[in-house]
Amino acid sequence: MAEAVPVRCPACLRENGYTAPVFPCACGSPVHPPLDLAAPPLPLTHRTWSDTWVAVRCPACGRESEWPHPEVGCGSCGTVVRLPVHPLEQQEGPADPAGPAGLTAPAGLTGRSAGSATAAAATAPPGQDPQDPQDRRDRPVTGRDAGSTPAPHIPLPPTASVPRPAFRPVTIRTARDAVATAALYLRWLGFQDVRQPDGRPIPSAAVDLRAPGLVAQVDPTTAPAGLRAVECVWLNGLTASATSVYFALAGYTEDARTRADDLGIPLFVMDLTGMPQPVNDPADELVGSGA
Repeated sequence: MAEAVPVRCPACLRENGYTAPVFPCACGSPVHPPLDLAAPPLPLTHRTWSDTWVAVRCPACGRESEWPHPEVGCGSCGTVVRLPVHPLEQQEGPADPAGPAGLTAPAGLTGRSAGSATAAAATAPPGQDPQDPQDRRDRPVTGRDAGSTPAPHIPLPPTASVPRPAFRPVTIRTARDAVATAALYLRWLGFQDVRQPDGRPIPSAAVDLRAPGLVAQVDPTTAPAGLRAVECVWLNGLTASATSVYFALAGYTEDARTRADDLGIPLFVMDLTGMPQPVNDPADELVGSGA
């Protein structure tokens, strides 16, 4: 977790404690925007969509992603300030995979082969190149090399996913049927303990579904789901560190589909027969892999 830092309000000069939020990278490592404490915070007087996001590099895998720009509100005068963040060229990248004592593996070798090459370079006598066939013939054969020639490494085939039975749709006649169908479909995908809200759904409002590692929204209205709805379910999933999924009866606007593709949110559309259909690549991937 990121450490709390003091932020002085430029309006009333009061110090407010701030802790940068931690976000999950696609590789699973925690990422938080690296604050530039040497630069003063700037009062936020006008908000635009492009200024709301900041590019952050994951220190584990080097992936560059956009996350909400750090902001903090003063507890005394209410002024909202935006905290400066180090640019990408100054952010920490993945560690250099160099071996001990500055030894590195030859180009083209990775994993176990790179480790063996580095170890051979460390133990080779001075003046000999362990990668030179002539030098290797001059060295005595000991250990495993004297007994047999190592078999080539053959990668194991990927494990096939367990096939799921065919999904049995339920006819949609009411908003409650739409919510129940989405919950059944999520259970069919492999999400456990999908919880539906208590009471009768309002036909003019979207309904949330929750499960461990899942935040889903079902829109039973007759209007296409818009950009704001897609961004809201993404923010809810981001807050809960969960997968965000959206179901709609009337489809989506073009802006909503484009934004969902950028954020990796699976979108499904349901017809009155009760059979959800994926409408973007993240949805196809979810159907293929399951929960």
